[in-house]
Amino acid sequence: MIIALILVAALGILGWGFYRAKPYGKLGLLSWLQSVVLMLPWLTFFGLVALGIYINLAIVIFLLVGSIGLYILLGRQLRTIAGNENFTKRFSSVNATNTKAEIDQSEPAAADASPQSPSETPAPTPASSSPSASTEPAKLSPSLPAEDLQAIQGIFGIDTFFATETIPYQDGVIFRGNLRGEPDSSYDRLAANLKTQVGDRYRLFLVEGMEGRPVVVVLPSANQPQPTTPAQLVLAIVLGLATIATCLETAGLLLGFDFFSEMSRYAEVLPIASGILAVLGAHEIAHRVVARRYQIRLSPPFFIPTGQIGSFGALMRFESVLPNRSVLFDIAFAGPAIGGLVALGLLIIGLLLSHPGSLFQIPAEFLQGSILVGTLARVVLGAAVQQPLVDVHPLVLIGWLGLVITALNLMPAGQLDGGRIVQSIYGRKVAGRTTVATLIVLGLASLVNPLALYWAILILFLQRDLERPALNELSEPNDARAALGLLVLFLMAATLLPLTPSLAGRLGIGG
Repeated sequence: MIIALILVAALGILGWGFYRAKPYGKLGLLSWLQSVVLMLPWLTFFGLVALGIYINLAIVIFLLVGSIGLYILLGRQLRTIAGNENFTKRFSSVNATNTKAEIDQSEPAAADASPQSPSETPAPTPASSSPSASTEPAKLSPSLPAEDLQAIQGIFGIDTFFATETIPYQDGVIFRGNLRGEPDSSYDRLAANLKTQVGDRYRLFLVEGMEGRPVVVVLPSANQPQPTTPAQLVLAIVLGLATIATCLETAGLLLGFDFFSEMSRYAEVLPIASGILAVLGAHEIAHRVVARRYQIRLSPPFFIPTGQIGSFGALMRFESVLPNRSVLFDIAFAGPAIGGLVALGLLIIGLLLSHPGSLFQIPAEFLQGSILVGTLARVVLGAAVQQPLVDVHPLVLIGWLGLVITALNLMPAGQLDGGRIVQSIYGRKVAGRTTVATLIVLGLASLVNPLALYWAILILFLQRDLERPALNELSEPNDARAALGLLVLFLMAATLLPLTPSLAGRLGIGG
């Protein structure tokens, strides 16, 4: 039942993607097909699992390789069509400009006797293109000098953003109007014009207003995110040390003893604790490597220790303003992608190394706690999972814990990695709704699992707010990023959701 719901949700998301792509014609449909191709192997795999049919690892790899090849082929065709459409748009724009010039030259000579109107000017000045410039100036904040406002108004043009209203906002100003070009190119030109006019003293944001229309917000550059204070740095260090301690305790509990009561057995817990810490470390390092590539400053990681699984992961703040939503996606995606791959690799290696007489014996029903882990165990271990007790290598438990930690951080809520991924792909409104939905789901799950209650409380008090807007909030990430985002959210659900008893029975897990 649960897998069926996941499949229905995945198909619903693909249907929504088709609805969004359809207005863009062939270009949009090809982009949507890339998402379908990337998701198809997983939909096929879990669809067959839902029917009680499991396929071997070689076929899964073949499906993945085939989907990647088809994805690349569609990408090449997409770039070819996009290039042709850009050429057509440029040609049409030049042709329209030439036609307009011919019409203007054919106006009656009597028009020369009247004052020049904005429509007769090929490139209107900001004063003529903005009604607010020709009326009484708005009463702006004293921190925004009149000469700065006049210089800022000079950045607009008829081919970038046509400003129609000026509104005071904090220490800066909001310009309402009409976006006249593509968000990326328009933002680049507006930002360059602003730097020419006022240097680096102000920063420009291109965002969606309350009415759903583009607005330009200009704020002083001094309004930066607050850097980490010495007290916060000390807190991060303390939490890091506490997380090391809880990982050691978790390893001891897995081995059947309390580490803090028998600390002399530290050599037994170190390998398992080190494996959990390796997943956490890979996650955080990946965030920072990608952030450094974009010259984005991050706060130190604030690890959240817990006795059940070692750690809930780490909280992290951006200490720089992000340039666009694609950068938000890349930084948010990098951590769970690398940490998840490390955890998945440990799990698969552990399953391959498992044999009768391995260190751990777990009840077969334990494997029913995760769709992903249970299915992989059935594929790799085969009939061994039909026994009441399954012998597994320690790496299986390390990888499983790593996947759970990664999946918890991929939940689509607030400033978790999953929430940032949803915000980057679908925008702030959708991210706000998924945050509420996630808290509701965690609240219901807490009735049977206290771990969900702890995580819901942490999200509610520490991570429920959305990430601050990027400089260019209007440009969406490309379709490849959208497909990868859907993929990791799908794997998050497959990690956290359990197998139903009937499906586990059809798979032969637990006899």
